Amino acid sequence: MKATITIFSAILLVLAAVIPSLDPDSQQAYAYPPGVGILSKSKNCLACHANNGPWTDEGKTIIDIIEKDSRKSFRQPDGSFLLQIKRHEPLTVLTVIGYKKNGRIAPYRNGWIYVDPTTIESSSLSKFAPGWDANLQASCRLVGDKLEGFEDCDLSVLPMTIRPSDSARDAQVVLQGMLTRGESVKGKAREGMIGTYFERIVKLKVLD
Repeated sequence: MKATITIFSAILLVLAAVIPSLDPDSQQAYAYPPGVGILSKSKNCLACHANNGPWTDEGKTIIDIIEKDSRKSFRQPDGSFLLQIKRHEPLTVLTVIGYKKNGRIAPYRNGWIYVDPTTIESSSLSKFAPGWDANLQASCRLVGDKLEGFEDCDLSVLPMTIRPSDSARDAQVVLQGMLTRGESVKGKAREGMIGTYFERIVKLKVLD
C-alpha cells in the first residue's frame, strides 16, 4: 500500500507540472520536473548532463527570485537569496532564469530545482527543506516568457508558492539549474544537448 501511494504521489507531481497553468502573464506553462534530486540520489544536474554551453558570462546570466506581486528581488549583496516568511503563511515567488539576448545562440529551455543538500540521500520525492511546503520546486521550461524589466532576455518564468509549516526551521537550499539547447540522446544524456550549469544559495527564515 505504501509503495502504491508513493507511485501515485509521483504521478501527481508530474501531472501538476505538465498540465497547463497560469504564469505571471497568463500564458500557459508547459513544464516537467527534472529527475535530478527527485527520483534519483544525484547531487546535481552534472551527474547526467555536460556543462558545455556558451552561456557563461555572469553579467548576462539572469538568475533571480522575485516576489510575485511587488516584483521585488530577494537577492542579497553576496548573490544569495533570502526569503523570510511568516509561519503558515504562503509566499508566492517567481523563479526567473535566462540569458541576455546578444545575437549569439540562445538557450532553448531552462531547467531548475531547489534542493536541500541534506535530503539528497532520502527516498522522499521532495528534496526541498523539511517542514517547508513548496508547490513547484523543480521545472524544465521553454524560453519565451515575458516579464517587465527583462525585455532584452530569453527567459523562463514560473511561480512557486512556499509555506513554512509547524515543523519548519530556518534552512538553506540550493537553486540548481541549467540553460540548455538541443535534445539529449536517450540513455546518453551528455550527447545531443549543450548546457551551462549554475548554483545559487537560497536562505529560508521562519518568522514566528
